[in-house]
Amino acid sequence: MKNCDDRPGSTSSNSLVRRLFIQYFEKMRKGEYLGNFDLMALLAVLRLGEDAYGVTIARELGEQTSREVVVASVYATLERLEERGLVTSSLGESTPERGGRAKRYFRITGAGIREVRDTRRSLMNLWKGLPELKGDHA
Repeated sequence: MKNCDDRPGSTSSNSLVRRLFIQYFEKMRKGEYLGNFDLMALLAVLRLGEDAYGVTIARELGEQTSREVVVASVYATLERLEERGLVTSSLGESTPERGGRAKRYFRITGAGIREVRDTRRSLMNLWKGLPELKGDHA
């Protein structure tokens, strides 16, 4: 039997949402939580697997979000994620099409997967019980 204080919109439920939001905001402020673009970049790296390099990641993000994505912003984000240990990179073979330059491939790390899962869990908790976000009305 569900406690009536756990109902969406109840004081207890609102208090929990408020507390989770404050925790999320504090971690965001300190740079500990993933930003929106960071999360999308990690998801694109996961989706692309062995074919995850700057251009394909930017293309995937553009296709999935219907937004224009600048490759330079993808590389800046990936470098930041690599510094945090959430992705690793390696150079592929050089190719004549690229003027002898090698592609830099990215892979998500175990820490990156944990961070994606934690972020998903936090966002789902924040979404719970918000009538404005139920269904396709928002």
